[in-house]
Amino acid sequence: NHPQHKRLVFSTVPICVQVGEAAAEYDPYKVLGVSRSASQAEVKRAYKTLAREWHPDKNKDPKAEDMFIKISKSYEILSNEERRSNFDRYGQMDENQPFGQSQHHGFRGFHNSFYFDESFFHFPRSRDFADSKYLLHHAQFNSDVLPDSHKRPYLIKVTSEWCFACIHIEPVWKETVQQLEPLGVGIGVVDMGYERRLANQLGVHRVPSIIGLLNGRVTLFHQAVVREHLQQFIEDLLPHRLVEKITDNNYLAFLDSWQVENKPSVLLFDQVPIVPLLYKLTAFAFRDYVRFGFVDQGDPQNTRILQQFNINTYAPTMLLFKEDTEKPVDIIQARGMKRQIMDEFVSNNKFLQVPRLVNQQLFDELCPVKQFHRRRKYCVLLITGEDQAFLPSNKAFLDFATANSKEVLRFAYVYQRQQQPLCQALLHSQVSLTPQVVILERRSQAGKVMYRSVNGGWNGSEEDKYRLHEHLELLQKDPAYLSSDATLPELNNEMAPIFIIRWVNAACDYILQIYDDLLYSNWREMMPILSLIFSALFILFGTVIIQAFSEPGENKPQKPKPKEQSQTEDDASSRTSTSSRPPKKDFVEVTELTDITYTSNLVRLRPGHINVVLVLTNASKNALLRKFAKEVFSFSGTQTLHFSFLNADKHRHWMPSLFHSASDATDGLSDEDDESSDYTGHVLALNGHKRYFCLFRPVFTGDDPNSSSSETSSRSSSSEDGSRPKRASSRATSIEVHHKLDKLGLWMERLMEGTLPRLHVPVWPSLDETANTCSMES
Repeated sequence: NHPQHKRLVFSTVPICVQVGEAAAEYDPYKVLGVSRSASQAEVKRAYKTLAREWHPDKNKDPKAEDMFIKISKSYEILSNEERRSNFDRYGQMDENQPFGQSQHHGFRGFHNSFYFDESFFHFPRSRDFADSKYLLHHAQFNSDVLPDSHKRPYLIKVTSEWCFACIHIEPVWKETVQQLEPLGVGIGVVDMGYERRLANQLGVHRVPSIIGLLNGRVTLFHQAVVREHLQQFIEDLLPHRLVEKITDNNYLAFLDSWQVENKPSVLLFDQVPIVPLLYKLTAFAFRDYVRFGFVDQGDPQNTRILQQFNINTYAPTMLLFKEDTEKPVDIIQARGMKRQIMDEFVSNNKFLQVPRLVNQQLFDELCPVKQFHRRRKYCVLLITGEDQAFLPSNKAFLDFATANSKEVLRFAYVYQRQQQPLCQALLHSQVSLTPQVVILERRSQAGKVMYRSVNGGWNGSEEDKYRLHEHLELLQKDPAYLSSDATLPELNNEMAPIFIIRWVNAACDYILQIYDDLLYSNWREMMPILSLIFSALFILFGTVIIQAFSEPGENKPQKPKPKEQSQTEDDASSRTSTSSRPPKKDFVEVTELTDITYTSNLVRLRPGHINVVLVLTNASKNALLRKFAKEVFSFSGTQTLHFSFLNADKHRHWMPSLFHSASDATDGLSDEDDESSDYTGHVLALNGHKRYFCLFRPVFTGDDPNSSSSETSSRSSSSEDGSRPKRASSRATSIEVHHKLDKLGLWMERLMEGTLPRLHVPVWPSLDETANTCSMES
């Protein structure tokens, strides 16, 4: 009935047809080369292969970038089950959006006739014109943005082409950029679809996201996207003590600190009670050169400072002071203070009139390397001291520099004690007691300089000023006046914080970062740290639990099997002893063999256990016990070894009785059955169950000159195998007591190996002297 409606219907048919053709023409399955039934693993594998092949950084084909975009878009659709299902059913990415380049080609032919493009269907633009100049790439970010973040903060937005939520924050983002960029805040945009590696480096895994970058550290923005919140977010990134609040009470101390800080001072006067963000950003950019203070003109406590410097209260004012704290060297005053004006104002005055060289960076900027003849820079250097006696000469040098300030001359001073390598190179390793003046010109970055010392030193007298002025006049007429050359070492950084302060600051930053990640549940970034912490705790508690449960089992006696007892009991000590363990204690328990402990420690000793007994006297007890504990400490972890000592003064008949019992089975101990023998330093390894023992005889290193080295070596070797050499009257016995056990460690190793000879006894003698005497007579 209405012809206009009919024309509208017929006019929209070609549009829908062209959209459908574009969608059908641009098939993500064909782009990735997978079938419609392909699994997610196959889709991901195909995407990685094609992305590696068509990445623009590796593929120089002109079509590589377009192909890489198609591959990335195809993977975004097929990797999402909902988008993939919509495309399989309707040929669309989601409920309202056709796929692929229909947004670029499907409507482009009708744009001029119907005056609408992809924004008619609420498509996000592939590259917004407003954001195009802020786009960041991985290489550009690491080479330009990351170093520049040490001079100014960056506000970076992470987005993608298929991000519908990004559309809602666009008005706020554009308004914030227009406000912050003129102040000096760096702006960046990262497209996650094209720069996944950069997004991963920034720690961003979802869009839209906004991050702040300062000093190379990334901070995520977690609040509502409002302009005020974004501005406060930038202010929170900056250091808190960046600008000092100045009043009548502290402005003199602030200006007088130029000598300690080695920096000029800037005062900003304004009517607002808080420091403007523009001023904070300027202070951050020049924080290494200038100190900044803020004065609130509306505060009644600041009347004296306003009157002293005659400040106009109707416009913001900046004053810059150097060595003279009563008169500023430069002033600017403007109602609309611009960042460019402030940067130029500070950069032209970022050094004192005569600064002190405190690090290599300051030296490089004050005295740059000569590049062209017309750009020569001569550095007039005063080598002085820190004491009060040097103040008059230092003040005179400052007055001379102020009166002779020229573009080609840079005046500086250095403390000889703080920069000894530099001063030794210029003064030929001589320590000067009076200040010296050196004129130099840098010729290379490696430290080569041409210089000339001013004769007579520097006391600040009129004669010294005239002499220095004459040298400078001759230098300007003839640059070859600098006749000496030297290679200067790198300057010490006097302002560098000590290691403990740097470590504490780094630890605080790390703790704050962990707290921020935990507070906002950034689990993806926290997973490596949490995994490391839980792994360490698991290993720690697992080790404690294993030791707690295994300790009782190790203390239980090992019962031999009845069937193997007759065959293996002879070698029980050798098998159990070889499985030595490290000591569990830092001392050795040594018990004394007495009438009470004798039965349990020897006669009824458990099978397979050995008691190592040291024979000593009251006089040698302390020395021998210390040496004995030192030699057997490494074997004290073995569960089958016990350590005891026998006092020969109390039981002098026990050793002869033991040797008498053993002499029935062997003739090697015939000479030991003598009560007059000295048994001090003998060590016995007693197997109470099998009734045998191994003998260690002490090492004799006497002072008799008649004893030959061959005899000494034969005695040393025989003392370990249990055989007894014949007595010799010439053998010395006057030795230091603790040397008797020098070879006990080697003997213990042979004991653990089971290679020592064993001397059997029919019965263990008693410690009772009467019983032993009766046994020997019988």
